Amino acid sequence: MLSILKKEIISYLSSLVAYVTIGVFLLVLDLFLWVFPESSILEYGYAGLESLFSTAPYLFMFLIPAVTMRSLAEERKEGTFELLFTRPLKDWEIVTGKYLACLLIVLFALLPTLVYYYSVSALGMPQGNIDTGAVIGSYIGLFLLGGVFVAIGLFSSSITKNQIIAFTIAVFLCFFFYSGFDSISQLLSLQDLGLQNLGITQHYESVSRGVLDTRDLAYFIITAGVFIWLTLFVLARQRQKNLKGTVMISTLGVLFFTGILSSLTFTRFDFTAEKRFTISPISRQIMDKLPKKVKVVVYLQGDNLPGGFKRLQTAAKDMLSDLQAYSHGKIQFEFRDPLKGLTNDQQNDVIQNMAAEGVEPTNLSVKTDNGVSQKLIFPSALVSADGKDIPVKLLLSRIGLGPDEVLNNSIQNLEYAFSSAIKKAVNGGRPQIGFTEGHHELNDVQLNDAMKSLAEGFQVGRVDLNAISIADLQKLKLLVIAKPDQKFSEIEKFKVDQYIMHGGRVLWAIDQVSAELDSLRGHGGEQLAFAKQLNLDDQLFRYGIRINDDLIADMNCSQIPVSTGNVGGQAQIQMLPWLYYPVFIPLSKHPIVKNLDGISSEFASTIDILHTKNVTKTVLLNSSPYNKKISAPHILSLQALEQEPNPKEFQSAPKITGVLLEGRFVSDWQNRPLPEGLKEQVTILQQSVPTKMIVISDGDILKNQVGSDGSPYPLGYDHYTHQTYGNKNLLLNIADYMTDDSGLIALRTKELKVRLLDRARVRTEKMYWQILNTAAPLALVLICAIFQHYLRRQKYAR
Repeated sequence: MLSILKKEIISYLSSLVAYVTIGVFLLVLDLFLWVFPESSILEYGYAGLESLFSTAPYLFMFLIPAVTMRSLAEERKEGTFELLFTRPLKDWEIVTGKYLACLLIVLFALLPTLVYYYSVSALGMPQGNIDTGAVIGSYIGLFLLGGVFVAIGLFSSSITKNQIIAFTIAVFLCFFFYSGFDSISQLLSLQDLGLQNLGITQHYESVSRGVLDTRDLAYFIITAGVFIWLTLFVLARQRQKNLKGTVMISTLGVLFFTGILSSLTFTRFDFTAEKRFTISPISRQIMDKLPKKVKVVVYLQGDNLPGGFKRLQTAAKDMLSDLQAYSHGKIQFEFRDPLKGLTNDQQNDVIQNMAAEGVEPTNLSVKTDNGVSQKLIFPSALVSADGKDIPVKLLLSRIGLGPDEVLNNSIQNLEYAFSSAIKKAVNGGRPQIGFTEGHHELNDVQLNDAMKSLAEGFQVGRVDLNAISIADLQKLKLLVIAKPDQKFSEIEKFKVDQYIMHGGRVLWAIDQVSAELDSLRGHGGEQLAFAKQLNLDDQLFRYGIRINDDLIADMNCSQIPVSTGNVGGQAQIQMLPWLYYPVFIPLSKHPIVKNLDGISSEFASTIDILHTKNVTKTVLLNSSPYNKKISAPHILSLQALEQEPNPKEFQSAPKITGVLLEGRFVSDWQNRPLPEGLKEQVTILQQSVPTKMIVISDGDILKNQVGSDGSPYPLGYDHYTHQTYGNKNLLLNIADYMTDDSGLIALRTKELKVRLLDRARVRTEKMYWQILNTAAPLALVLICAIFQHYLRRQKYAR
């Protein structure tokens, strides 16, 4: 076998055709990766070699058949085939020797591409900012793909004496096995058969990311083994040689057993630096126990997507492939462009229907030959199970972050977004969430979007603390107290207290000071802001929190519309910053608020954290460093809008406005008599079981704006400035964290490193890197050809 291997390599490398073939392969690859803008690494903007590993398979379809076409066909044509078999060599030794020789030639053709790795590493920001482990894993995938294509090429070369025919058959078979099964599986009658699993694409794309799954490894070994077996079978038939049935059948049996074993048990090796493709145990458990089939449709699809959105698209596909790997075939997904091939009227109808399902479009500026055009894309997905649809937002915008950081945060959030949506779609028993009423809390219209958004994964309703029993109250997974204006009775406080003691979770969204913008406008532009008497201070104090009787004036605030006069009978409206509407930018790394956009608030107060045993406090929200505390009572006036605030007066430490408390709480009724009028027989606990609560010093965080016709706007959307804040995502994260003890929301703490190219260097040195990466690989091949020619002359000149 080694003699055949040596003979084949020397024979091939001694031919000028070999270097021309490899040179053409590298030249075309260079042009695709460094010159053509659609696939250029420089245009992509990220420090990675994804373009190499997505382009190389299609060039392999021509390179490898060109390498293998002569291996057996030429032997038969020139009559050396019979001479070869007269040697003391077995058939499998001959075929294996030729197979390994062709595989080494393919590796030789790939060696010059290491220049690309050097270039990307040098252009990284900072230098060396490339995931070497992912590149190694991707090269392993390319090597495995080459192994299959070489086996296909050998088989094609064994069935004909004509090299051109062998080349043509090999190209067809390589293309069919790479893409053909995917195309066939798209037929309506065959979509549920999973034919795409028989093709190479799905397995190669999984490995080329830098993740080696033993099932993918088994697929490549089995596929290459089958074609090598077919080659041996053809050679034996051509020589009219008696087949050793036991050996042939046992070989097929080993391959079949390998496939069965890989489907029953598997493991994965993630070569990436941050283990970005390693699914958490929580997600694995959810996927492993899926009770029904789940369909995921991703709408982030279309032509001419910028590099960042291509990266998000690829990351979404990778994540769904990873989740699918643990779902026992119960997750199916597809990428779809919902506007493709539609007229303008049809597109408008589709946009409206998708918006009703929670799938919102994003307007994108795309460079074209004629300048810049506007393109509408949908960076969202829809998870469906049993007729229930859960929208998934793939793009998480955030005020103050650049586009690269926004995209990276979005990619970090994909595992949580998909796992959470899948869990909600298949979960029949939805947790119950109750919003209190009876104390002049936010009404149903003001809470419309909050309750509607929560209803997608929870049972949501109103709770009258005066009427509900403690036993029924304990059936709730989360109790929300949203901006009460009236005093709580002692019995109501007792019910809430014992609900907490028995493990209930509470979201306190409390306005401690009475102040409303509508009241300001209706009373000559002035209003007295005064402390509310809610009778909750002592209870919150016992739990470890004090909401102060003050207001926060913050220079980081939202704007309100103000009439500045009349012109021609038309009111002139101007948007001006209102200091009492702070926007809280979450800085905490806690999964509830991590990567959230700014949180809009109205008339928020400060919070003091008190020392209490067995309770952990985590600050979730706070003001900016440019704030001022104003104690109540205080007269608020719209005339303050006319004055430019002095920044020196607003330099103060950030004020706490949102706190998470977790642990064992002491009852507010410890060593106290029960409230008068209590008729229920209950088991009174003096200390709670482990539980948690969140206190926010502004109830308006949960309130959506209401139009002049009484129709509600989405939560967090400001219809005056047309800006969307992170209030809805904050509420959904709170609900997930407070009701789900599996720890799924902890996936939001996952962090991935942003690997960017130095765009300044790319702009100024673009031509240099294009020439280097086009010329250097070809120069290496040329040097090898000259060196080989020199050695031959030295050898035979003697």
